[in-house]
Amino acid sequence: MRGLAVLLALVLAAACSTRLGKDGRTDTTVDVKYLAKTEVDRIADTNRAEVVDGLLLIADKLYKRNPKEWRKAGLPSREAALERLRHRHTQRWPEMNGLREGQAAALAFTEAYSGDRVAALVLGLLTMVDAAYEYKDEFYILDSLNEMKLYNSARNMDVAIWKLGHDRNAAGELFLLSNELDPVNRNLSFEREFGRVMGLLDFMAKIVADRNGRGFSRLTQTAVSTIFLPVSFLK
Repeated sequence: MRGLAVLLALVLAAACSTRLGKDGRTDTTVDVKYLAKTEVDRIADTNRAEVVDGLLLIADKLYKRNPKEWRKAGLPSREAALERLRHRHTQRWPEMNGLREGQAAALAFTEAYSGDRVAALVLGLLTMVDAAYEYKDEFYILDSLNEMKLYNSARNMDVAIWKLGHDRNAAGELFLLSNELDPVNRNLSFEREFGRVMGLLDFMAKIVADRNGRGFSRLTQTAVSTIFLPVSFLK
């Protein structure tokens, strides 16, 4: 429950603003839009933003370890590649032939794919999250979410971790470099950030299930699963 308390504190703070009046006294006001929000809606706002930021951080880390990838798209810098992902809804992605979600993410581990593999993976994961949050940036009283979409998105982060560490090309090389397992220079930051994103999605799935009055139990999935679960097709 500590995580819930922290999120509540953040969203409640965001709702209020305090200013110093001419008489030296402080006035606290509440943004009118928050009158149409429940606590769960405000938690959903914060949760979604944290998940998206986490995935963009993973993209940044992947580009640092795989700089040739952003160059494949003809972009001038790693920062430009990240901005393209951040503003994914207004960008064209001809190299992916309209694929999104799991199909886009799977391209990153496909031998025949010659495009930016980091973009394919992270765009796929981001569009899964977009679908899980019903393509909304903010949530209000009448908005509803589906706990299974959130749950499947969390499991797909686990699939991404597995594929990054195991899927290789015909030459036996990993398609994308991520965690560094060298005992002298060990780096598991990718796995940790994916784990944080996964935890946020699982947390939101549980809250949504409770709000919808449905019981929610974790489904089992093998640790070596290589298939991204559907998200937008769930109802």
